[in-house]
Amino acid sequence: MKGYVHSLQSLGTVDGPGVRSVVFLSGCPLRCVYCHNPDTWAREESQLTDAASLAVRLVRFYSFIKKGGVTFSGGEPLLQAEFVTEVTKLLQKEGLHVAVDTCGAPLTPAAERLMEAADLFLLDIKMTTEEDYKRYTGGSLAQTLAFLDRLEELQKDVWIRHVVVPGINDSEEDILRLADLIKGYSCIKKVELLPFKNLCLEKYKSLNTPFPLEGTPPMKMDKLEKLEQILECSR
Repeated sequence: MKGYVHSLQSLGTVDGPGVRSVVFLSGCPLRCVYCHNPDTWAREESQLTDAASLAVRLVRFYSFIKKGGVTFSGGEPLLQAEFVTEVTKLLQKEGLHVAVDTCGAPLTPAAERLMEAADLFLLDIKMTTEEDYKRYTGGSLAQTLAFLDRLEELQKDVWIRHVVVPGINDSEEDILRLADLIKGYSCIKKVELLPFKNLCLEKYKSLNTPFPLEGTPPMKMDKLEKLEQILECSR
């Protein structure tokens, strides 16, 4: 089986436990206003890659590193769930830990099989209301929560990720809503508030694509720390 791979990143330390290779896949159902990887939207910018050859390449790298694994990101891995599942099983046969960074949509039978196969899911909860989710991503909060419900049933390890953007979702009310949304899930092992950064501006310029948040300042770390404290006290 083959899939559309945009790029690979080695020695990653922020997309799952340990030192990881990150596989960026092409294609995404969302158009988040703060997206840092607009170059992964279209498959024309990717390489059609064989599952077995990709697995061999990733395993070879980890013959030198004993802790870590592989994280599939994007784009949206669920759009190529069959391909990711096949690579996942090949990697796991060699003892590698596999994580999937996802928005939780689309939830298809193929995505269900991937949910059963992978070890960890980094689930992006983009916004905390259905209205904001639609406005700022084009997607659905309900779909993401349905995905989380299924992960709870499967008792898969989950890290929740939430990008905090100044002027959009950086209020105490937003963080309190996030705390309410994820309360009661035993599968959630970690929650990360990620600061918005505008380092992707050059990517948009190279693609001749307007960046919706051009002019928005990066998230201030002191405010992010206060929001993290509010979240921790509310869980």
